[in-house]
Amino acid sequence: MYRFRSDLENAEYLVDINVPHLKHMMCLNESWENPWALLRHDLIRRIDGVNLNRYYDPVTAELKSSLASYFGHGITPANLAFGNGADEMLYFIFTAVRENKGNYALSLAPSYFDYTSYCTSVGLGVKYCDLNENFKFDPVKYIALSEDPECRLCILCNPNNPTGNLFPSEDLEYVLQNTHKPVLLDETYFEFSGVSFADKLSKYPNLIIVRSFSKAFASAGLRFGYMVSSEENIREISKTMTAFHSSLLIQCFALVMLENLDVFRKLVAMTIDGRDYILKSLLEIDGVKALETSTNFTPFRIGNRTKDLFEFLKTRDFAVRLVGNHPSFTEYLRVTPQSPAINRKFICTVKEFAG
Repeated sequence: MYRFRSDLENAEYLVDINVPHLKHMMCLNESWENPWALLRHDLIRRIDGVNLNRYYDPVTAELKSSLASYFGHGITPANLAFGNGADEMLYFIFTAVRENKGNYALSLAPSYFDYTSYCTSVGLGVKYCDLNENFKFDPVKYIALSEDPECRLCILCNPNNPTGNLFPSEDLEYVLQNTHKPVLLDETYFEFSGVSFADKLSKYPNLIIVRSFSKAFASAGLRFGYMVSSEENIREISKTMTAFHSSLLIQCFALVMLENLDVFRKLVAMTIDGRDYILKSLLEIDGVKALETSTNFTPFRIGNRTKDLFEFLKTRDFAVRLVGNHPSFTEYLRVTPQSPAINRKFICTVKEFAG
């Protein structure tokens, strides 16, 4: 007899990520640089000042204030919540909107695959609005799909993962103007695009923006993310959170990052340079199609040889991500830049395969 929720029995196991573990990990959209040697003294100072034997510490209020200042646009600490990565923010939001078994969230396709995974984990269904061949969506069709009473949440990712493009602002705003349902706008790659709907929060009380420190702040293993919305939305979503779900140690790390923004802005600029080098170099290789993005990665393919290239790269110790599993985005690889030397070696390896 199965002892748990019936819809979990055949659900995907989320703990392991199915990627090869090789010398050059260009597959998980991680930063190639570890800046923490530069910040060690600041971090030690912060940790020394925190009472790790206590549940509460002033560092929490200080972090909220610093995070609100970084986000800007007049938000206050009451407008935000943070936790263990943007994924945990998604999980809390999905938990908060689910009312009954028939409820679903509306997402674009292709988009971040873990929207489906995390919705499934809380018993929330998912329906999709497909992107067209230019990786744009029809906002009128999207709203029509959202009008079903069982639709509890609208999800938009901007820039989108895995296609990497920004959607027209007027299309996103059309959605906000035409639904009263919560709209989750995933801005995980904001620091690479420079485009945000942060200035729309006061206009649209149903807007919830989610961001991450994993990419731009070179801290994928740290797990720190946050959401920003109206005070009412934050209060209600916070009811799904466990007490003290964010470690004081992680909060110290996050605060040190916000105190050293210049370090991370330089790292973002270096990542963008690497991304642009990879794009330009891939486009010079016969048979390769590569997409310009506003993120820290580049999607590309080489016709019907894409899967063969994926396997060939593994033999040369390069791990990239095979992401194309949608009719409008078939057999694409996703690569995230590393150091300039590794980027050059990667391009040479693709050229070797292409002949």
